Amino acid sequence: MMNELSVIEKLKTTHNAGRDELVFLLNNITGNGREALRKAAQETSLRQFGNKIYIRGLIEISSYCKNDCYYCGLRRSNKNAVRYRLTEEQILSCCETGAALGFRTFVLQGGEDGYYTDERMCGIVRKIKDRYPDCAITLSLGERGEESFKKLFEAGADRYLLRHETADEAHYAKLHPESMSGAYRKELLYKLKEIGFQTGAGFMVGSPFQTTENLADDLLFIKRLAPQMCGIGPFIPHTDTRFRDLAQGSLELTLTLLSIIRLMNPRVLLPSTTALGTIHPKGREMGILHGANVVMPNLSPAEHRKDYAIYDNKICTGDEAAECVRCLAARMRSIGYQTVTDRGDYSEKPIAGQL
Repeated sequence: MMNELSVIEKLKTTHNAGRDELVFLLNNITGNGREALRKAAQETSLRQFGNKIYIRGLIEISSYCKNDCYYCGLRRSNKNAVRYRLTEEQILSCCETGAALGFRTFVLQGGEDGYYTDERMCGIVRKIKDRYPDCAITLSLGERGEESFKKLFEAGADRYLLRHETADEAHYAKLHPESMSGAYRKELLYKLKEIGFQTGAGFMVGSPFQTTENLADDLLFIKRLAPQMCGIGPFIPHTDTRFRDLAQGSLELTLTLLSIIRLMNPRVLLPSTTALGTIHPKGREMGILHGANVVMPNLSPAEHRKDYAIYDNKICTGDEAAECVRCLAARMRSIGYQTVTDRGDYSEKPIAGQL
């Protein structure tokens, strides 16, 4: 007979579960089950990575976006959004700051901004690599197409993040305009892997119209795709979107899903996101204790951090990067972990101990 502990044990020992089992677990998990799941996920993460937490330097390069996703504060039709884009010199300055602090991964994230042509973006990637040859470059710039991805990879980009948002195409259509396709987005993720990128997928938790079955399908899609990275976070409404009055995603459910992802994908690089820290003061620490192993302090120019407003009330202290890093390191130490400045590449083998 199926029960929460039997499903958790299956996840722990086989790193897999069926759709019905995942739906059952998400619908029926109790406090005891959540703690058993959390503990299993934390133990799995510790076996893989020890108590190391990888830090990535996040640089939000542009708040312009050609898309009109219904949930996003940067959507094209939002006339209240503050638009900016960083110059090449500003991006390189952010990297210089990060490198001085020991960062060995830079994450360049932005809306789908036509200003950053392949030629311009490849030039930026090459200059970063020339100056910091031992660093990894992660890009999160949306749907650029296969040929563009190839050029960026050849220029020296190592990783690409493209959250699929939801694996169910009917659900995807409720969150995006007709010009966007969930099937195409998933296809691009497979293309990124074929090209050679360390690839990241992910989804929102508690997004409008989401069902438990949708979440189970997301978990199974990630298992099939086998990305090197996976980013999930709670849906947080933005006041200038049609979903402004809807409830935000659940902290508890997000943590549960982090743990399930860790058990189904033991070696995946799994961030404890800014969104988690936005909905709870200790959200990022909770994420680590539920199996996450990556945090991404912000290296963007302080004057622009509030302008990259994809949802309301995003953590945006304006702290200098060094202060932010010290604060995060102290937070991680308080729960028994240490931040490290390694590149933190995906590995097919456990970095600490054996599974």
